[in-house]
Amino acid sequence: MVTANVIGSGPNGLAAAVTLAKAGIDVTVYERSDAPGGGARSAEATLPGLVHDRCAGFHPLAVDNAFMHSTGLEHYGLEWALPEVQYAHPLDYGRGAAAYRSVERTATELNDPAWRRLFGPLTRQFSAISADVAQPMLQLPQAPVQFARFGLRAGLPAQLLAALLRTDEAKALFAGVAGHGIRPLHSLGSSAVGVTLATAAHAVGWPVAKGGSAAIVDAMLAALEAHGGTVETGAQIDSLADVPSADIVMLNTTPGAAADILGSKLSDRVAAGLRRFRHGPAAATVNLAVEGGIPWTFEPARRAGTVHVTGSVPEMAFVERQINKGIMPRNPYVLVGQQSVADPSRAHNGVHPIDAYAHVPFGYPHDATELILNQIERFAPGVRDRIVATASRTTADLEAENPNYVGGDIISGSNTMHQLLFRPRPALNPYRLGDSGAYLCSASAPPGAGAHGMAGYNAANAALAELSA
Repeated sequence: MVTANVIGSGPNGLAAAVTLAKAGIDVTVYERSDAPGGGARSAEATLPGLVHDRCAGFHPLAVDNAFMHSTGLEHYGLEWALPEVQYAHPLDYGRGAAAYRSVERTATELNDPAWRRLFGPLTRQFSAISADVAQPMLQLPQAPVQFARFGLRAGLPAQLLAALLRTDEAKALFAGVAGHGIRPLHSLGSSAVGVTLATAAHAVGWPVAKGGSAAIVDAMLAALEAHGGTVETGAQIDSLADVPSADIVMLNTTPGAAADILGSKLSDRVAAGLRRFRHGPAAATVNLAVEGGIPWTFEPARRAGTVHVTGSVPEMAFVERQINKGIMPRNPYVLVGQQSVADPSRAHNGVHPIDAYAHVPFGYPHDATELILNQIERFAPGVRDRIVATASRTTADLEAENPNYVGGDIISGSNTMHQLLFRPRPALNPYRLGDSGAYLCSASAPPGAGAHGMAGYNAANAALAELSA
């Protein structure tokens, strides 16, 4: 029987494991922590009864992709919930902008028909576009016309694309979602993540997993068990000598860690390509227990699952340049997750779990709690009086919890134009690590970060194709 070892049990590692196990392969997953999950863990981080997501909270690319369709995680207990407002962007003096499932409603409330022209066609073609976005960029697209329309927008600097919108609110709304890429807004390709996520908000929404993001992992584990796979926790894997030999090795690790584990199994050329991979700016997080939720002055933000707290486009452009230069600004980009808006079961006795992070320079050593709270208080005066408990993590804490977050880099690699196109290294099959029988299946491989499982699914299918060749 063909055997496979999967090193790392985040969503991509588990997606690879499930895909291989469904094909009849004997799969064992090895996880260094005491519990599986990687970037999709949940915990009662502040108070008993409050469920916080420890990293990924919203999953706009997880509901309509090839892995989810092939596996049917809803049969293993996974349920999704949507907020009314997918994401919001408050501005000073009570102004702001909100994104709804409806492109028409969003454009109307923004008083900006350019939003409709920009995202209407992409939304109608999202299924075809997202299928190509989830593949390596050096492959021929399945829907070339639709993908070209997407690429013409995605390749632009985010500041330039925002300038095509008419109102300050619309410009800020797009810039805020583009900020998920953690790139300077003037750089080529900095629109890519924003165009993808903004279109997904209209096409499928930004759902949360009912009960916490760990519910995604629980469903994957149930699917893996149903197909005969197993998971070993508490397993620190530093080299292939630490695991039994297997026909296939899936590495849900950073490229550098993959090179270390494989050692002499890798050619010098492949090893050098992996070690050239670059990590980018980071995040520092705070979990809050907030009585009654956050009292945003911009009322639609109270109904939003995600709130981008970063002010105007010029302000955001400045702070993103700063963190990419290694300088910590006083008013960083802050992302606030209000998952209980979509999933009320997360709250307890009127107290709501809030998950927030700030963009910080790579390896930033300090606690960012005060900086984050200052930004939230700016747009929600009085919020500090409602906070009953906090729990913070620095970049070092994040890396200690998940070694894939090198220096606190939660998106597993800098989103430079080069790495958007060629992560983790230039290759027609970026998952395959030469003739070693090993494959990189982490978020450092295409299509990048997000608890959607597609990097693992793609890597597993690359291995299956080689087996049948």
